[in-house]
Amino acid sequence: MNMTLELGQTGSAVQLFLLISVLSLAPAILVLMTSFTRIVVVLSFVRNALGTQQLPPTQVIIGLSLFLTFFVMMPTFSELNTSALQPYLKSEITKEQALNNAEQPLRTFMFKQTREKDLELFVSLSQRERPQTYGDIPTYVLIPAFVISELKTAFQMGFAIFIPFMIIDMIVASTLMSMGMMMLPPMMISLPFKILLFILVDGWHLVVQSLVASFK
Repeated sequence: MNMTLELGQTGSAVQLFLLISVLSLAPAILVLMTSFTRIVVVLSFVRNALGTQQLPPTQVIIGLSLFLTFFVMMPTFSELNTSALQPYLKSEITKEQALNNAEQPLRTFMFKQTREKDLELFVSLSQRERPQTYGDIPTYVLIPAFVISELKTAFQMGFAIFIPFMIIDMIVASTLMSMGMMMLPPMMISLPFKILLFILVDGWHLVVQSLVASFK
């Protein structure tokens, strides 16, 4: 009886440890296995391109990125809830089956956003045999390939965002130089024009629309 009780307590302690481990990895899972990386990088590019320093505040950018991530990932999260969480809560499947079922929707999402070139890179670095199907690629190979693909896409979008604001900076700097006002910082003059341009084209609407559409 005592032996059974001790084994039960040990099993509960192990389960608690595993639960804490999963919870500690939750931020990394949210950042690296969802759309969060691309969104937060692009929004940061917008702030830098405008040159408004700390406006919008970092907390606002992170918060908006989180809500956009939940919006983009909702179909994936719904599938995860249907195939893994709810069956496990109803004791219809085991923990191992629940984890496997939960992994599949995330893998499907990541494969859709990952370039084959990046997958090939990490497959070769892992020194594995060439996979025949996507199912042959382990998750630990898929995640870093997905992350660098997201970073490349985010930087491409950020570059496109920078171009019109860079043109404004160049025009203002050239105008000030031609007027002999070289001591006046061009940023001081160009900032209002960049903000005005961003407002006139409804910049936040365009940026968010482009971000969400980029995951389709």
